[in-house]
Amino acid sequence: MSKEIKINIRNLTKAFYKKQASVTALDDISLTINDGEFVCLVGPSGCGKTTLLRILADLETPSIGEFTIATGGEDRPLQSMVFQERGIIPWLTVRENVAFGLKMRHLPKKVVKERTDYYLKKTGLEKFSSLYPKELSGGMKQRVSIARAFANDPEILLMDEPFAALDEQNKFILQEELLSIWSETGKTVLFITHSIDEALLLSDRILLMSSQPGRIIDEIIVDMPRPRRMEDIREDPIVAGKFIRIWKHLQEEVQRSRLEDD
Repeated sequence: MSKEIKINIRNLTKAFYKKQASVTALDDISLTINDGEFVCLVGPSGCGKTTLLRILADLETPSIGEFTIATGGEDRPLQSMVFQERGIIPWLTVRENVAFGLKMRHLPKKVVKERTDYYLKKTGLEKFSSLYPKELSGGMKQRVSIARAFANDPEILLMDEPFAALDEQNKFILQEELLSIWSETGKTVLFITHSIDEALLLSDRILLMSSQPGRIIDEIIVDMPRPRRMEDIREDPIVAGKFIRIWKHLQEEVQRSRLEDD
């Protein structure tokens, strides 16, 4: 039985205009993402990955084309977005940040407390719930962002390199926590990363983007059984072949971009 299509993007193009010039960030993007699928976007810097997420988050409007996000018929937000940094509200405590979206939806206090408590526990933030962001490390702040995003129960979750600024140890811990929550909730996730290892660890499918203007030019299916460990990713010869394929793609696109600039 085929899964329901959750995100459907059709012929989407985005151009930015400044004075007499224009820059095409995305060119004729068409793709579908299934309900519950974890998809990673990988491409060279400046290829429009973040622009695509911002369009899906209604922070930008497409120049041409359209997209739809299927809803489950329940009163939940279409999307939550987790940024690389600066994603939490500095004057709210950890608990208040996690509960923010729920309170904005005017849900019953009991529901707000139950969901907030649950995701504080899932992300290891219970002991820090009364602290403010300035008292937290970078890894802890990203835990708050993830907890808030899942607690708000969106139709889809958009993540823009959320672990890029973290050290390797914190990154591995948060990747495991993210996968644990994702496996429980069944959320549809679109995740930007520059890390090939991270894409192979997290995703069901990796979409490879060209240099600017960004196009989807290839996809890689990651059918390795879950749960996965980074050791498994690095030791498996089939996955190693996929790593090399992505690495060559990035090299070729960066080189092509430089030749076009010249």
